[in-house]
Amino acid sequence: MEENKETPGAQKLKGRERRHSCQQCDKSFTASGNLKSHLLIHTGEKPYSCEECGTTFTRSDTLKSHQLIHTGEKPYSCEECGTTFNRSDSLKSHQRIHTGEKPYSCEECGTTFTTSGALKIHHRIHTGEKPYWCEECGTTFTTSGALTKHHRIHTGEKPYSCEECGTPFTTSGALKIHHRIHTGENLYSCEKCGKTFTTSGALKKHQRIHTGEKPYSCVKCGTTFTTSGALKKHQRIHTGEKPYSCVKCGTTFTTSGALKTHHRIHTGEKPYCCEECGKTFTISDHLKKHHRIHTGEKPYSCEECGTTFTTSGQLKSHQRIHTGEKPYSCEECGTTFTTSSHLKSHQRIHTGEKPYSCEECGTTFTRSDTLKSHQRIHTGEKPYSCEECGTTFTTSSDLKKHHRIHTGEKPYWCEECGKTFTRSDALKSHLRVHTLLKP
Repeated sequence: MEENKETPGAQKLKGRERRHSCQQCDKSFTASGNLKSHLLIHTGEKPYSCEECGTTFTRSDTLKSHQLIHTGEKPYSCEECGTTFNRSDSLKSHQRIHTGEKPYSCEECGTTFTTSGALKIHHRIHTGEKPYWCEECGTTFTTSGALTKHHRIHTGEKPYSCEECGTPFTTSGALKIHHRIHTGENLYSCEKCGKTFTTSGALKKHQRIHTGEKPYSCVKCGTTFTTSGALKKHQRIHTGEKPYSCVKCGTTFTTSGALKTHHRIHTGEKPYCCEECGKTFTISDHLKKHHRIHTGEKPYSCEECGTTFTTSGQLKSHQRIHTGEKPYSCEECGTTFTTSSHLKSHQRIHTGEKPYSCEECGTTFTRSDTLKSHQRIHTGEKPYSCEECGTTFTTSSDLKKHHRIHTGEKPYWCEECGKTFTRSDALKSHLRVHTLLKP
Protein backbone atom coordinates (compact mmCIF):
# COMPACT_ATOMS: atom_id res chain seq x y z
CA MET A 1 0.00 0.00 0.00
CA GLU A 2 1.37 3.40 -1.01
CA GLU A 3 2.36 5.64 1.85
CA ASN A 4 0.28 8.77 2.41
CA LYS A 5 2.65 11.65 1.71
CA GLU A 6 0.40 14.46 3.00
CA THR A 7 2.02 16.56 5.71
CA PRO A 8 0.57 16.46 9.23
CA GLY A 9 -0.32 20.14 8.89
CA ALA A 10 -2.29 19.45 5.73
CA GLN A 11 -4.12 16.56 7.40
CA LYS A 12 -5.05 18.79 10.32
CA LEU A 13 -6.34 21.54 7.94
CA LYS A 14 -8.34 18.99 5.96
CA GLY A 15 -9.98 17.70 9.10
CA ARG A 16 -10.88 21.09 10.63
CA GLU A 17 -14.51 21.54 11.55
CA ARG A 18 -16.66 24.32 10.05
CA ARG A 19 -17.86 25.56 13.43
CA HIS A 20 -18.84 29.10 12.37
CA SER A 21 -22.24 29.17 10.68
CA CYS A 22 -24.15 32.04 9.01
CA GLN A 23 -27.64 32.41 10.46
CA GLN A 24 -28.85 34.07 7.25
CA CYS A 25 -28.06 31.30 4.74
CA ASP A 26 -26.63 28.43 6.90
CA LYS A 27 -23.28 28.55 5.07
CA SER A 28 -20.49 27.44 7.44
CA PHE A 29 -16.83 28.45 7.78
CA THR A 30 -13.71 27.15 9.53
CA ALA A 31 -12.65 30.58 10.83
CA SER A 32 -14.60 33.40 12.46
CA GLY A 33 -12.84 35.93 10.20
CA ASN A 34 -14.21 34.23 7.09
CA LEU A 35 -17.71 34.31 8.56
CA LYS A 36 -17.31 37.99 9.40
CA SER A 37 -16.34 38.78 5.77
CA HIS A 38 -19.25 36.70 4.48
CA LEU A 39 -21.82 38.53 6.64
CA LEU A 40 -21.04 41.75 4.74
CA ILE A 41 -22.86 40.21 1.71
CA HIS A 42 -26.11 40.22 3.73
CA THR A 43 -25.64 43.60 5.41
CA GLY A 44 -24.46 45.35 2.24
CA GLU A 45 -21.62 46.93 4.21
CA LYS A 46 -18.47 47.80 2.22
CA PRO A 47 -15.87 48.94 4.77
CA TYR A 48 -12.90 49.10 2.38
CA SER A 49 -12.68 52.27 0.28
CA CYS A 50 -10.36 53.28 -2.56
CA GLU A 51 -8.64 56.61 -1.81
CA GLU A 52 -8.26 57.37 -5.52
CA CYS A 53 -11.87 57.07 -6.74
CA GLY A 54 -13.97 56.31 -3.64
CA THR A 55 -15.18 52.88 -4.82
CA THR A 56 -16.03 50.65 -1.82
CA PHE A 57 -15.51 46.91 -1.35
CA THR A 58 -16.51 44.18 1.11
CA ARG A 59 -13.02 42.60 1.19
CA SER A 60 -9.55 44.08 1.59
CA ASP A 61 -8.03 41.77 -1.04
CA THR A 62 -10.65 42.97 -3.59
CA LEU A 63 -9.66 46.56 -2.78
CA LYS A 64 -5.99 45.66 -3.23
CA SER A 65 -6.71 44.20 -6.72
CA HIS A 66 -8.74 47.29 -7.63
CA GLN A 67 -5.93 49.69 -6.66
CA LEU A 68 -3.74 48.14 -9.35
CA ILE A 69 -5.99 49.87 -11.91
CA HIS A 70 -4.72 53.25 -10.62
CA THR A 71 -1.07 52.25 -10.23
CA GLY A 72 -0.99 50.46 -13.60
CA GLU A 73 0.78 47.53 -11.91
CA LYS A 74 0.17 44.10 -13.47
CA PRO A 75 1.96 41.58 -11.23
CA TYR A 76 0.51 38.44 -12.83
CA SER A 77 2.27 37.33 -16.02
CA CYS A 78 1.48 34.56 -18.52
CA GLU A 79 4.47 32.26 -19.01
CA GLU A 80 3.31 31.33 -22.52
CA CYS A 81 3.03 34.76 -24.17
CA GLY A 82 4.11 37.30 -21.51
CA THR A 83 0.75 39.11 -21.27
CA THR A 84 0.36 40.71 -17.83
CA PHE A 85 -2.72 41.13 -15.65
CA ASN A 86 -3.66 42.98 -12.47
CA ARG A 87 -5.65 40.04 -11.09
CA SER A 88 -4.78 36.37 -10.65
CA ASP A 89 -8.24 35.21 -11.80
CA SER A 90 -7.81 37.24 -15.02
CA LEU A 91 -4.53 35.43 -15.65
CA LYS A 92 -6.21 32.08 -14.94
CA SER A 93 -8.97 32.82 -17.49
CA HIS A 94 -6.38 33.97 -20.04
CA GLN A 95 -4.32 30.77 -19.70
CA ARG A 96 -7.27 28.80 -21.05
CA ILE A 97 -6.51 30.32 -24.47
CA HIS A 98 -3.29 28.31 -24.46
CA THR A 99 -4.63 25.16 -22.79
CA GLY A 100 -7.91 25.09 -24.72
CA GLU A 101 -9.74 24.42 -21.46
CA LYS A 102 -13.43 25.36 -21.42
CA PRO A 103 -14.72 24.35 -17.97
CA TYR A 104 -18.13 26.09 -18.17
CA SER A 105 -20.78 24.13 -20.06
CA CYS A 106 -24.32 25.13 -21.11
CA GLU A 107 -26.93 22.71 -19.76
CA GLU A 108 -29.29 23.50 -22.65
CA CYS A 109 -27.08 22.81 -25.68
CA GLY A 110 -23.71 21.62 -24.32
CA THR A 111 -21.66 24.55 -25.70
CA THR A 112 -18.57 25.13 -23.54
CA PHE A 113 -16.89 28.40 -22.53
CA THR A 114 -13.63 29.58 -20.97
CA THR A 115 -15.31 31.89 -18.44
CA SER A 116 -18.48 31.86 -16.36
CA GLY A 117 -19.31 35.34 -17.70
CA ALA A 118 -19.30 34.09 -21.30
CA LEU A 119 -21.61 31.22 -20.26
CA LYS A 120 -23.97 33.66 -18.52
CA ILE A 121 -24.24 35.79 -21.69
CA HIS A 122 -24.77 32.66 -23.81
CA HIS A 123 -27.68 31.53 -21.59
CA ARG A 124 -29.63 34.56 -22.79
CA ILE A 125 -29.93 32.94 -26.21
CA HIS A 126 -32.12 30.27 -24.60
CA THR A 127 -33.99 32.51 -22.16
CA GLY A 128 -34.46 35.40 -24.61
CA GLU A 129 -33.32 37.80 -21.87
CA LYS A 130 -32.08 41.19 -23.10
CA PRO A 131 -31.36 43.21 -19.94
CA TYR A 132 -29.71 46.19 -21.63
CA TRP A 133 -31.97 48.68 -23.40
CA CYS A 134 -31.46 51.91 -25.33
CA GLU A 135 -33.10 54.96 -23.77
CA GLU A 136 -33.25 56.66 -27.18
CA CYS A 137 -35.27 54.09 -29.16
CA GLY A 138 -36.04 51.23 -26.71
CA THR A 139 -34.04 48.55 -28.57
CA THR A 140 -32.85 45.81 -26.18
CA PHE A 141 -29.57 43.88 -26.13
CA THR A 142 -28.07 40.79 -24.48
CA THR A 143 -24.75 42.48 -23.57
CA SER A 144 -23.69 45.92 -22.36
CA GLY A 145 -21.06 46.01 -25.12
CA ALA A 146 -23.71 45.62 -27.82
CA LEU A 147 -25.69 48.48 -26.25
CA THR A 148 -22.56 50.70 -26.16
CA LYS A 149 -21.97 50.06 -29.89
CA HIS A 150 -25.66 50.71 -30.66
CA HIS A 151 -25.59 54.09 -28.85
CA ARG A 152 -23.15 55.32 -31.48
CA ILE A 153 -25.95 55.19 -34.07
CA HIS A 154 -27.68 58.00 -32.15
CA THR A 155 -24.56 59.97 -31.14
CA GLY A 156 -22.69 59.52 -34.44
CA GLU A 157 -19.55 58.71 -32.42
CA LYS A 158 -16.80 56.86 -34.29
CA PRO A 159 -13.92 56.48 -31.79
CA TYR A 160 -11.75 54.14 -33.89
CA SER A 161 -9.75 55.82 -36.66
CA CYS A 162 -7.59 54.31 -39.41
CA GLU A 163 -3.96 55.52 -39.18
CA GLU A 164 -3.51 55.05 -42.93
CA CYS A 165 -6.42 57.10 -44.34
CA GLY A 166 -8.18 58.58 -41.32
CA THR A 167 -11.51 56.81 -41.92
CA PRO A 168 -13.39 56.59 -38.58
CA PHE A 169 -15.35 53.54 -37.36
CA THR A 170 -17.82 52.84 -34.58
CA THR A 171 -16.16 49.54 -33.51
CA SER A 172 -12.60 48.21 -33.25
CA GLY A 173 -13.66 45.13 -35.23
CA ALA A 174 -14.78 47.24 -38.18
CA LEU A 175 -11.44 49.10 -38.09
CA LYS A 176 -9.51 45.81 -38.02
CA ILE A 177 -11.37 44.55 -41.10
CA HIS A 178 -10.84 47.90 -42.85
CA HIS A 179 -7.05 47.65 -42.30
CA ARG A 180 -7.01 44.72 -44.69
CA ILE A 181 -7.81 47.11 -47.55
CA HIS A 182 -4.39 48.69 -47.01
CA THR A 183 -2.51 45.45 -46.35
CA GLY A 184 -4.21 43.61 -49.23
CA GLU A 185 -4.87 40.72 -46.88
CA ASN A 186 -7.66 38.38 -48.04
CA LEU A 187 -7.63 35.43 -45.69
CA TYR A 188 -10.77 33.56 -46.65
CA SER A 189 -11.35 32.05 -50.11
CA CYS A 190 -14.50 30.47 -51.63
CA GLU A 191 -13.82 26.97 -52.96
CA LYS A 192 -16.65 27.27 -55.50
CA CYS A 193 -15.69 30.45 -57.35
CA GLY A 194 -12.36 31.53 -55.86
CA LYS A 195 -13.62 34.86 -54.57
CA THR A 196 -11.70 36.05 -51.50
CA PHE A 197 -12.92 37.79 -48.36
CA THR A 198 -11.37 39.67 -45.45
CA THR A 199 -13.59 37.96 -42.82
CA SER A 200 -14.81 34.41 -42.26
CA GLY A 201 -18.34 35.78 -41.73
CA ALA A 202 -18.32 37.43 -45.16
CA LEU A 203 -17.21 34.13 -46.74
CA LYS A 204 -19.93 32.21 -44.90
CA LYS A 205 -22.60 34.64 -46.12
CA HIS A 206 -21.23 34.45 -49.67
CA GLN A 207 -21.35 30.64 -49.72
CA ARG A 208 -25.13 30.80 -49.29
CA ILE A 209 -25.28 32.12 -52.87
CA HIS A 210 -24.04 28.69 -53.98
CA THR A 211 -26.02 26.59 -51.46
CA GLY A 212 -29.25 28.65 -51.54
CA GLU A 213 -29.38 28.38 -47.76
CA LYS A 214 -31.59 30.91 -45.94
CA PRO A 215 -31.23 30.02 -42.25
CA TYR A 216 -32.91 33.09 -40.77
CA SER A 217 -36.71 33.00 -40.65
CA CYS A 218 -39.24 35.69 -39.64
CA VAL A 219 -41.54 34.39 -36.89
CA LYS A 220 -44.29 36.79 -38.01
CA CYS A 221 -44.65 35.88 -41.70
CA GLY A 222 -42.21 33.01 -42.32
CA THR A 223 -40.04 34.87 -44.88
CA THR A 224 -36.48 33.49 -44.86
CA PHE A 225 -33.19 35.34 -45.26
CA THR A 226 -29.53 34.54 -45.91
CA THR A 227 -28.23 36.85 -43.14
CA SER A 228 -29.36 37.84 -39.64
CA GLY A 229 -28.94 41.50 -40.64
CA ALA A 230 -31.42 41.13 -43.50
CA LEU A 231 -33.90 39.47 -41.12
CA LYS A 232 -33.43 42.26 -38.55
CA LYS A 233 -34.18 44.91 -41.19
CA HIS A 234 -37.23 42.95 -42.38
CA GLN A 235 -38.65 42.67 -38.85
CA ARG A 236 -38.92 46.45 -38.70
CA ILE A 237 -41.78 46.15 -41.21
CA HIS A 238 -43.77 44.37 -38.47
CA THR A 239 -42.54 46.43 -35.46
CA GLY A 240 -42.56 49.82 -37.22
CA GLU A 241 -39.14 50.52 -35.67
CA LYS A 242 -37.13 53.28 -37.34
CA PRO A 243 -33.90 53.62 -35.32
CA TYR A 244 -32.04 55.91 -37.74
CA SER A 245 -32.89 59.60 -37.41
CA CYS A 246 -31.88 62.59 -39.59
CA VAL A 247 -30.20 65.28 -37.47
CA LYS A 248 -31.34 67.96 -39.95
CA CYS A 249 -35.11 67.38 -40.08
CA GLY A 250 -35.83 64.52 -37.65
CA THR A 251 -37.15 62.09 -40.31
CA THR A 252 -36.62 58.48 -39.17
CA PHE A 253 -35.63 55.44 -41.22
CA THR A 254 -35.51 51.65 -40.84
CA THR A 255 -31.96 51.30 -42.26
CA SER A 256 -28.73 53.31 -42.13
CA GLY A 257 -28.57 53.13 -45.95
CA ALA A 258 -31.95 54.85 -46.28
CA LEU A 259 -30.77 57.57 -43.89
CA LYS A 260 -27.55 58.04 -45.90
CA THR A 261 -29.56 58.42 -49.12
CA HIS A 262 -31.95 60.87 -47.41
CA HIS A 263 -29.03 63.08 -46.27
CA ARG A 264 -28.37 63.89 -49.93
CA ILE A 265 -31.61 65.89 -50.00
CA HIS A 266 -29.97 68.32 -47.56
CA THR A 267 -26.47 68.23 -49.07
CA GLY A 268 -27.61 68.21 -52.72
CA GLU A 269 -25.12 65.41 -53.39
CA LYS A 270 -25.80 63.32 -56.51
CA PRO A 271 -22.91 60.84 -56.75
CA TYR A 272 -24.30 58.67 -59.57
CA CYS A 273 -23.73 60.07 -63.07
CA CYS A 274 -25.02 58.89 -66.47
CA GLU A 275 -22.12 58.48 -68.91
CA GLU A 276 -24.46 59.04 -71.87
CA CYS A 277 -25.97 62.43 -71.03
CA GLY A 278 -24.29 63.53 -67.77
CA LYS A 279 -27.48 63.55 -65.70
CA THR A 280 -26.79 62.86 -62.00
CA PHE A 281 -28.80 60.95 -59.41
CA THR A 282 -28.90 60.57 -55.62
CA ILE A 283 -29.18 56.75 -55.67
CA SER A 284 -27.78 54.05 -57.95
CA ASP A 285 -31.21 52.52 -58.61
CA HIS A 286 -32.45 55.77 -60.19
CA LEU A 287 -29.40 55.82 -62.47
CA LYS A 288 -30.07 52.19 -63.45
CA LYS A 289 -33.66 53.03 -64.41
CA HIS A 290 -32.52 56.13 -66.29
CA HIS A 291 -30.05 54.08 -68.38
CA ARG A 292 -32.99 52.29 -69.94
CA ILE A 293 -33.95 55.53 -71.73
CA HIS A 294 -30.71 55.23 -73.69
CA THR A 295 -30.73 51.45 -74.14
CA GLY A 296 -34.47 51.16 -74.79
CA GLU A 297 -34.59 48.23 -72.37
CA LYS A 298 -38.04 47.42 -70.96
CA PRO A 299 -37.56 44.35 -68.75
CA TYR A 300 -41.01 44.33 -67.15
CA SER A 301 -43.79 42.76 -69.22
CA CYS A 302 -47.58 42.60 -68.67
CA GLU A 303 -48.83 38.98 -68.80
CA GLU A 304 -52.28 40.15 -69.91
CA CYS A 305 -51.43 42.20 -73.00
CA GLY A 306 -47.66 41.95 -73.44
CA THR A 307 -46.97 45.68 -72.99
CA THR A 308 -43.43 46.24 -71.67
CA PHE A 309 -42.17 48.81 -69.17
CA THR A 310 -38.86 50.21 -67.96
CA THR A 311 -39.73 49.95 -64.22
CA SER A 312 -41.66 47.52 -62.03
CA GLY A 313 -43.69 50.47 -60.68
CA GLN A 314 -44.93 51.35 -64.18
CA LEU A 315 -45.95 47.72 -64.74
CA LYS A 316 -47.79 47.62 -61.41
CA SER A 317 -49.73 50.79 -62.27
CA HIS A 318 -50.54 49.43 -65.75
CA GLN A 319 -51.89 46.14 -64.40
CA ARG A 320 -54.65 48.08 -62.66
CA ILE A 321 -56.15 48.73 -66.11
CA HIS A 322 -56.85 44.98 -66.32
CA THR A 323 -57.84 44.45 -62.66
CA GLY A 324 -59.85 47.68 -62.35
CA GLU A 325 -58.13 48.35 -59.02
CA LYS A 326 -58.09 51.98 -57.89
CA PRO A 327 -56.42 51.96 -54.46
CA TYR A 328 -56.01 55.72 -54.06
CA SER A 329 -59.11 57.57 -52.86
CA CYS A 330 -59.86 61.31 -52.48
CA GLU A 331 -61.01 62.12 -48.94
CA GLU A 332 -62.98 65.15 -50.21
CA CYS A 333 -65.22 63.56 -52.85
CA GLY A 334 -64.43 59.82 -52.78
CA THR A 335 -63.12 59.64 -56.38
CA THR A 336 -60.63 56.77 -56.75
CA PHE A 337 -57.46 56.58 -58.84
CA THR A 338 -55.01 53.95 -60.07
CA THR A 339 -51.89 55.93 -59.04
CA SER A 340 -50.95 58.23 -56.15
CA SER A 341 -49.74 60.89 -58.64
CA HIS A 342 -53.20 61.01 -60.27
CA LEU A 343 -54.79 61.43 -56.85
CA LYS A 344 -52.33 64.22 -55.99
CA SER A 345 -53.19 66.06 -59.23
CA HIS A 346 -56.93 65.60 -58.57
CA GLN A 347 -56.70 67.01 -55.04
CA ARG A 348 -55.64 70.36 -56.52
CA ILE A 349 -59.23 70.74 -57.79
CA HIS A 350 -60.29 71.01 -54.14
CA THR A 351 -57.32 73.07 -52.91
CA GLY A 352 -57.14 75.33 -55.96
CA GLU A 353 -53.37 74.85 -56.03
CA LYS A 354 -51.69 75.44 -59.41
CA PRO A 355 -47.96 74.86 -58.83
CA TYR A 356 -46.91 74.85 -62.50
CA SER A 357 -46.43 78.30 -64.05
CA CYS A 358 -45.68 79.37 -67.65
CA GLU A 359 -42.61 81.61 -67.79
CA GLU A 360 -43.88 83.28 -70.97
CA CYS A 361 -47.34 84.47 -69.90
CA GLY A 362 -47.66 83.52 -66.20
CA THR A 363 -50.63 81.18 -66.69
CA THR A 364 -50.69 78.53 -63.93
CA PHE A 365 -51.69 74.87 -64.11
CA THR A 366 -52.51 72.01 -61.78
CA ARG A 367 -50.44 69.46 -63.79
CA SER A 368 -46.96 69.54 -65.32
CA ASP A 369 -48.12 67.84 -68.55
CA THR A 370 -50.84 70.52 -68.99
CA LEU A 371 -48.14 73.20 -68.67
CA LYS A 372 -45.99 71.36 -71.21
CA SER A 373 -48.88 71.26 -73.71
CA HIS A 374 -49.60 74.96 -73.10
CA GLN A 375 -46.00 75.98 -73.74
CA ARG A 376 -46.36 74.73 -77.32
CA ILE A 377 -48.62 77.73 -77.97
CA HIS A 378 -45.54 79.93 -77.48
CA THR A 379 -43.01 77.63 -79.19
CA GLY A 380 -45.30 76.58 -82.03
CA GLU A 381 -44.20 72.97 -81.54
CA LYS A 382 -46.60 70.30 -82.84
CA PRO A 383 -44.99 66.95 -82.05
CA TYR A 384 -48.00 64.74 -82.89
CA SER A 385 -48.40 63.95 -86.60
CA CYS A 386 -51.20 62.16 -88.48
CA GLU A 387 -49.87 59.17 -90.44
CA GLU A 388 -52.72 59.50 -92.94
CA CYS A 389 -52.40 63.13 -94.07
CA GLY A 390 -49.39 64.56 -92.19
CA THR A 391 -51.35 67.18 -90.24
CA THR A 392 -49.56 68.01 -86.96
CA PHE A 393 -51.00 68.76 -83.51
CA THR A 394 -49.83 70.14 -80.18
CA THR A 395 -51.43 67.34 -78.07
CA SER A 396 -52.01 63.62 -78.47
CA SER A 397 -55.71 64.08 -77.68
CA ASP A 398 -56.09 66.54 -80.59
CA LEU A 399 -54.45 63.98 -82.89
CA LYS A 400 -56.81 61.27 -81.60
CA LYS A 401 -59.84 63.45 -82.38
CA HIS A 402 -58.46 64.18 -85.84
CA HIS A 403 -57.98 60.47 -86.62
CA ARG A 404 -61.75 60.03 -86.51
CA ILE A 405 -62.02 61.99 -89.75
CA HIS A 406 -60.12 59.17 -91.46
CA THR A 407 -61.67 56.25 -89.55
CA GLY A 408 -65.22 57.62 -89.54
CA GLU A 409 -65.49 56.76 -85.82
CA LYS A 410 -68.20 58.70 -83.96
CA PRO A 411 -68.05 57.60 -80.31
CA TYR A 412 -70.42 60.29 -78.94
CA TRP A 413 -74.18 59.74 -79.49
CA CYS A 414 -77.36 61.56 -78.58
CA GLU A 415 -79.74 59.61 -76.34
CA GLU A 416 -82.68 61.66 -77.61
CA CYS A 417 -82.41 61.00 -81.36
CA GLY A 418 -79.47 58.59 -81.79
CA LYS A 419 -77.33 60.96 -83.86
CA THR A 420 -73.54 60.33 -83.47
CA PHE A 421 -70.60 62.73 -83.33
CA THR A 422 -66.81 62.56 -83.53
CA ARG A 423 -66.30 65.06 -80.71
CA SER A 424 -67.90 65.55 -77.28
CA ASP A 425 -68.25 69.34 -77.77
CA ALA A 426 -70.20 68.72 -81.03
CA LEU A 427 -72.60 66.47 -79.08
CA LYS A 428 -72.94 69.15 -76.40
CA SER A 429 -73.90 71.78 -79.02
CA HIS A 430 -76.39 69.36 -80.59
CA LEU A 431 -78.15 68.69 -77.27
CA ARG A 432 -79.25 72.34 -77.17
CA VAL A 433 -81.54 71.57 -80.12
CA HIS A 434 -83.55 69.21 -77.96
CA THR A 435 -83.59 71.49 -74.94
CA LEU A 436 -84.95 74.39 -77.07
CA LEU A 437 -87.69 72.18 -78.54
CA LYS A 438 -88.87 71.10 -75.11
CA PRO A 439 -91.72 73.21 -73.66
